[in-house]
Amino acid sequence: MSLHPAPTPDIVESASVVPLPTIRGRSRAANGRFIRAGATSAVYDPAEALPSDRFLDREISWLQFNERVLQLAADPAVPLLERTRFLAIFASNLDEFFMVRVAGLKRRIATGIATRSASGLEPREVLDEISLGAHRLMERHAALFRDVVGPALDGEGITLVRWEELTDKEQSTLGEMFRSTVYPVLTPLAVDPAHPFPYISGLSLNLAVILISPQTGREHFARVKVPPLLPRFIELPSEDGLYTTRLVLLEEVIAAHLDVLFPGMEVHETFTFRVTRNEDLEVEEDDAENLLTALEKELTRRRFGPPVRLEVEQEMDDHVLDLLTRELRVHPAEVYRLPSPLDLTALNIVADLDRTELSYPTFLPTTHPALAPVERSAAADILAAVRSEDVLLHHPYDSFSTSVQAFIGQAANDPQVLAIKQTLYRTSGDSPIIDALIDAAASGKQVLAVVEIKARFDEENNISWARKLEHAGVHVVYGMVGLKTHAKLCLVVRQEAGGLRRYCHVGTGNYNPKTARLYEDLGLLTCDEAIGEDLTRLFNQLSGMAPKSKFKRLLVAPRSVRSGLLELIKAEADKGSAGAIRIKVNSIVDEAVCDALYRASMAGASVDVLVRGICALRPGVPGLSETMRVRSILGRFLEHSRIFAFGNGKNATVYLGSADMMHRNLDRRVEALVPIADRDQVKAMVNLIDRGMSDKIASWHLDAEGQWLRHHLDAEGEPLADLQSEFIASYGARRRPGRRR
Repeated sequence: MSLHPAPTPDIVESASVVPLPTIRGRSRAANGRFIRAGATSAVYDPAEALPSDRFLDREISWLQFNERVLQLAADPAVPLLERTRFLAIFASNLDEFFMVRVAGLKRRIATGIATRSASGLEPREVLDEISLGAHRLMERHAALFRDVVGPALDGEGITLVRWEELTDKEQSTLGEMFRSTVYPVLTPLAVDPAHPFPYISGLSLNLAVILISPQTGREHFARVKVPPLLPRFIELPSEDGLYTTRLVLLEEVIAAHLDVLFPGMEVHETFTFRVTRNEDLEVEEDDAENLLTALEKELTRRRFGPPVRLEVEQEMDDHVLDLLTRELRVHPAEVYRLPSPLDLTALNIVADLDRTELSYPTFLPTTHPALAPVERSAAADILAAVRSEDVLLHHPYDSFSTSVQAFIGQAANDPQVLAIKQTLYRTSGDSPIIDALIDAAASGKQVLAVVEIKARFDEENNISWARKLEHAGVHVVYGMVGLKTHAKLCLVVRQEAGGLRRYCHVGTGNYNPKTARLYEDLGLLTCDEAIGEDLTRLFNQLSGMAPKSKFKRLLVAPRSVRSGLLELIKAEADKGSAGAIRIKVNSIVDEAVCDALYRASMAGASVDVLVRGICALRPGVPGLSETMRVRSILGRFLEHSRIFAFGNGKNATVYLGSADMMHRNLDRRVEALVPIADRDQVKAMVNLIDRGMSDKIASWHLDAEGQWLRHHLDAEGEPLADLQSEFIASYGARRRPGRRR
């Protein structure tokens, strides 16, 4: 017997549960698409006003992105443990969405500074649409686990069991574990005239306990926090062989022993609940010297942010819920009644179980052929390879450890290297890259680390290893006041026979060896003199005072990324039907960029956008975006690279870099895009986007109504090709061609 009843058949539906808000200001064509009122000519007029409702709402678009994640969890063709992981990813994504986007919107409404969104919705309308969509998605998410994925796990010998389903021996064993490991760290908090309602920290899982005094018969409320540092799932010893796993939730073990916490009281009812709070940071940066200290103080305040969501167990009594909403000051629309267990982010633990037959096939990155030593026993000379040719890396298919990590490690150990300069946005404290920078500083090299300590939700980690770097003698700076440093850059300066040579790496992903195995990203290793000069100027701007730095090859935000891309888009628009624009990003909402793409489409140019997450564009609208296609790919790897291609084939102009097409990236961050010079590499980037846009590849297609439609089966009902699986096969099978000299 498990926690999961028989499945219901409608959970695997693929229709959107996050409908776009009502469209206004434009008449509908008979086919359901849009036409501009009075549009009678196909002649392109660049001065023509664009329709006011041309933008999709970014918050609703984000919910639709998370719905695509949920569709992967519902797909029986996806391995079972990976479906379980997608359930956890969905929950984690939604937590961050509420903590940042919903909390920020509520704060702007409360302070009176919220304005109508680009989609035309008033702030409270956006909040209402979010609430409606989020309720539907969270209910579907919980039902998918309860009715489909949970029973499927049970069928494979991975079972969540209730306390009452345990044998006496198992209950006794868990009782001993509770008394020795759990009980000492619990702090029961009662509510009465002498004990005010306790503070409930954000994202903590809690037990609401209703107690009755045997002496008076009066009812009392108490709260018990489930310790976040203890494992959420407790695995029971298995007697049925290797492929049987039985798990008990920690909150069930605690609930079964509440009499130990409240001796002399009768435990009447127990329910779980969870609060999400505003956890976005606001730090004054006027005094950059004190930024680190200011951020540390703000992190302490973060856990006291106002609530934005209350999740409660479906069976919770109304009078208990009334108490929670009153004390937490939560609006009824912010309450989410869900079947237990709450907080399915913990399903990552289940997804990590060693059951290879229930997971994606094992994937091992390969070393880029240009970086593979001729003699396998010899260490690769990364710097020599880069002197020979530009190396375009595609992670995780190209190994990060034998390319970027090896590049920085070799530079740190090379006595001819004089300086290493690097940006660090997100990495891990035990990263070999951090160790390499420390070793380089210890050997007397000039080492500069531009650390972005304000990288959201990585602030505490970044503060920790920033101090570690400082103590080791690395020059650590925190970027520019008012701007996050999001660019992914590394510059190595080496003394050689002909003088100083600069080796550069410009990438789309963080210098994090752990996420590099899970994120799809691109990077360029080059000795190009102009790029080296640009990186030198950019690092000087980040570490010193050089506000008027000019760049020959790089596009750098906030100054030239938007303007540079707009010029390139306009150049393709000027070609009419011969123009071609291809963009691959995580998100695209910037109005100026979107409008430029609309005008390019109106001029007849083809516009293909491959976007993982948020998209404000409406493709396929007659008279506005008829030549525009927008598609999305999700899978085992997080699609994270950004590519901007203009033109066709080897003659295209291609940039890659760190910037998404969002206001924050273009206006409030230091971002960098680097052009690709090698014609074969240019063609490869164009082909990468073309393959992702192909009707033969499984993806989601965005329509003019703003709905995402999944295309993963062909006309005969057979699965379409998976882009990431294709790359795994093709990269693994390649051989090193003859080197160009």
